Amino acid sequence: MKHTILLSFALLAIAACGQEEPVQPAVSEPDVVEESVVEEATETIEAVEEAEATVVEESAAEPEADEQAILLAQADTSAVTREWQFQEGKNYIRLVPTQPTLGGADKIEVAEFFYYLCPHCYNFEPSIKEWAANKPANARFVQVPAMWNQILVLHARMFYTAEILARNGVIEDAAAFNTAVYQEIHVRNNKLSSEAAVQNLFERFNVSDDDFNRTWNSFEVDQKLRVAADLARRYSVSSTPMIVVNGKYRFGAQEAGSYPKVLEVIDELIVRESAR
Repeated sequence: MKHTILLSFALLAIAACGQEEPVQPAVSEPDVVEESVVEEATETIEAVEEAEATVVEESAAEPEADEQAILLAQADTSAVTREWQFQEGKNYIRLVPTQPTLGGADKIEVAEFFYYLCPHCYNFEPSIKEWAANKPANARFVQVPAMWNQILVLHARMFYTAEILARNGVIEDAAAFNTAVYQEIHVRNNKLSSEAAVQNLFERFNVSDDDFNRTWNSFEVDQKLRVAADLARRYSVSSTPMIVVNGKYRFGAQEAGSYPKVLEVIDELIVRESAR
């Protein structure tokens, strides 16, 4: 009787968890059969749960792949497919390899190489400064003095001395000082060809002898002169005014076609760099 009851429980267990293997009518050791059936049923359940988990995981991964594909499909390709107005090799020169810039990579740098005695720089100054006042938010404008002879080195030192004194609040209006330099040279015919002549100009802007001498002979000014000379060499600057965008593109009015076109080339190259 006892064996009959155990056999009945075994048959019920097999019917619920393992229908693939038929039950044999005669079992000499029902306890062994019952343990085997339970183990088989447990393994079957675990296999089903594992398969379901795998399906869920794979299903959960699929939207991520689809989402990535959608993001790739939605990438802005307008800059790539856009028909550009200006051409490399004609309107600007590509610098290979790309050269360093004065500032960091957080903004697109537009550098103007100039010198105060240059009449073209004098005429271009109002236009480039107006552009700089309304430049794109992701752009940075810097001026770099060219230094091809001793008087240009003197004027470059004047430029950086004024820049530092303006930054420190000694010169209140840096733009006014810059304009005064151009006026002295191109209107008053004062070439500012000596340190004494330069210092006299600084005195007009209430710069004391101590402030002037300390800044004029400072390590910071010397370092700025070295960097400017190095960039001019790296960019192969041979005329002014010359524009270099992001250490990659060099051009002037001759390449662009005119000084108004220079500003248009700048804007287009900023768009190109913004799309990278």
